[in-house]
Amino acid sequence: MTDLEDPAPGAGELLVEVDSAGVNYADTHQAEDTYLTRQTLPFVPGGEVVGRVLTDPTGTFAEGTRVLALTAGGGYAERAVAKAALAYPVSDELGDAQALALLVPGTTAWHLLRRSAQLSPGETVVVHAAAGGVGTMAVQLARAWGAGPIVATASGEAKCELARSLGATTAIDISATTTAEEVREALLQATGGKGADVALEMAGGHVFDGTLAAMRPLGRLAVFGIASKTPPEPVQVGRLMKRSITLTGFWLPHAVARPGMLAGALEELSSMVRAGVLRPIVGGSYPLAEAGRAHEDLRSRRSTGKLVLDVSGQGRPTPVKENPAD
Repeated sequence: MTDLEDPAPGAGELLVEVDSAGVNYADTHQAEDTYLTRQTLPFVPGGEVVGRVLTDPTGTFAEGTRVLALTAGGGYAERAVAKAALAYPVSDELGDAQALALLVPGTTAWHLLRRSAQLSPGETVVVHAAAGGVGTMAVQLARAWGAGPIVATASGEAKCELARSLGATTAIDISATTTAEEVREALLQATGGKGADVALEMAGGHVFDGTLAAMRPLGRLAVFGIASKTPPEPVQVGRLMKRSITLTGFWLPHAVARPGMLAGALEELSSMVRAGVLRPIVGGSYPLAEAGRAHEDLRSRRSTGKLVLDVSGQGRPTPVKENPAD
């Protein structure tokens, strides 16, 4: 923890008094400088916040308006700047952690299934890291949009149980696999030998390799991370053609750069929460001073759902549950 000067909003930006900041896997990569874009020091992590507008030179929001906002870093702080175009009014009926669960994880899951994989009702879906922020959203969205069966993978029985409680037909303890062939066999067994129409993958290494091998003809494999930091085997184009497989990547900043893509997804997700169709899963709340512990829990796979930092100082450390399904 350290004191910095208050950030000053630039053109098109507003200043937010932060109540809570979201913790994402991308934050851990940024802190290690292993992300898709390189970092420079000094650097304050944090790409999403919820709080109250202090000043808005753009005139978009009145002072005191509660907003959910994406930031270009700087979210792990009492005050942060955000583009007014990337700030969204949020009802007090939605808790900080619930709102943050919709912004990055929720819209990522939405775009993975809707845009990247173009999910159709009745299709078989595989969701890796199904107990994480994106995964818990993806399982529920796939269920709500008529997919089936839904195969989830996670590390440990407690996380598998959480995935099943959210709508997964089958859950596989992926930590028991060490080779691509074991992943392939597990996925084929879970899908009755047919393979996956749609798969969402973020581990890399042998998990990616085995998932690609378990895709059905005309299947779509959408990649949104490489958490293991182990690159998969090079993909031969002929292998994709042989089974008409689509391999696609997704990075949320590209959707953010296109007006309407984020707002539309967020609006639908919010309405699904209000209707009781979607339940944001919150895995833990940490004081701002314990951001490092939040990163450690995320990297070690001890956490589930969405992790948040209580910047307002009103919260207390929330230990990671041994059984997140409780």
